[in-house]
Amino acid sequence: MSVKIEKVEKNQVKLEIEVDSKVFNECMDRAFNKNKSRFNIPGFRKGKAPRNMVERYYGEQVLYEDAINFACADAYDNAIDENDLHPVDRPEIDIVQLESGKNFIFTALVTVKPEVELGEYKGLSVEKDEVVVTDDDVENELKRVQERNSKLISVEDRPVENGDTVNIDFEGSIDGVPFQGGEAKGYTLVVGSGTFIPGFEDQLIGANINDEIDVNVTFPEDYHSEELKGKPAVFKVKINEIKVKQLPEINDEFASDVSEFETLDEYKADIREKLTQQAQAEADRKYEDDIVKLAVDNTTCDIPEVMINRRLDDMLRQLDMQLRYQGMNLEGYLQMTGMEMDKVRADYRESALEEVKTQLVLEKIAEVENIIASPEEYEAELEEIAKRYNQPVEEMKKHLQDDDIEYIKSSIERRNTIKLLVENAKG
Repeated sequence: MSVKIEKVEKNQVKLEIEVDSKVFNECMDRAFNKNKSRFNIPGFRKGKAPRNMVERYYGEQVLYEDAINFACADAYDNAIDENDLHPVDRPEIDIVQLESGKNFIFTALVTVKPEVELGEYKGLSVEKDEVVVTDDDVENELKRVQERNSKLISVEDRPVENGDTVNIDFEGSIDGVPFQGGEAKGYTLVVGSGTFIPGFEDQLIGANINDEIDVNVTFPEDYHSEELKGKPAVFKVKINEIKVKQLPEINDEFASDVSEFETLDEYKADIREKLTQQAQAEADRKYEDDIVKLAVDNTTCDIPEVMINRRLDDMLRQLDMQLRYQGMNLEGYLQMTGMEMDKVRADYRESALEEVKTQLVLEKIAEVENIIASPEEYEAELEEIAKRYNQPVEEMKKHLQDDDIEYIKSSIERRNTIKLLVENAKG
């Protein structure tokens, strides 16, 4: 096998790969063995005809597709390894020469990891935030605990008020015709939360239990559904239940109910201590992030669009997973908020770009500084992961794939690289 490499653009290379005719013939054998059971040649039982008879009857082209796939996959992987290339996308394959008895030649156009030109990353000057926990911080935390321990109490002697939680049935229509996604029964809604289309929740205020009312709204002009954009709609709404939030009084009894402390003063002191620890940890994280960001900002790197899009896809999958834990999915979220997927991707793009560049910069610093996960660090990390999942480490090792091992080692190297930046910073 021989390989010629041509740099097409900043992050694209074109490989011309020549595979020996004997090797390609072996790939033709593999293609024949894969497909022989489907060939039906007169004079032979189905699948029993030899390769030369199959090629004579059907033409050798019948084996080309699989033979090409076998030859390209093996030769491409070898060419990538031998030339220390790091693709970030699938290659575009073009066949140059495919003739019986001759060497097989193809080209592979592939996007590779960009060159990273490091700037200053040691001795960076970054200011560390001072940690201060105020009385207001303690009171706000108390109120959050109070909210978490609130109860929803049914009320029947008054109409809906702003802030109430209502259970409703509704059916929406435009010009008297119901539309898809506009109907639900037993839906729980916090009035004033801004969950529904503007104007919907306000019109529930003043309605009593079992009232059936018409709610008139107009879908926003930027609503995600073309059929509903800017359209006036009527929702027939029935009020099934009204609930009001009841907050517990903050006193010694409250403190003993929600904590191991007997008095409110003891509980407040504990809150202050924990908030201080959290604030210190947050200040440390921000200090690290600021150092890394400065090192990234000092670096020059032309990032391929495909890497940004791939990170965007990952981020949106994570968002969809988070929403599913809350009983929704990304599609439902877009419908509820009236947002377009293109708008969401545009909003996330800058974060995706920053994450990709940060990863590339940290990898380059690790390479320059020869930061490699030691066997001891790797084993310690496995112990931590196994403990987290309550699983024997030897049992967990049996299920690790190559990608898993590489990810664990990369995580260790990333942490050690950030540690190096922090230790060498001026702050």
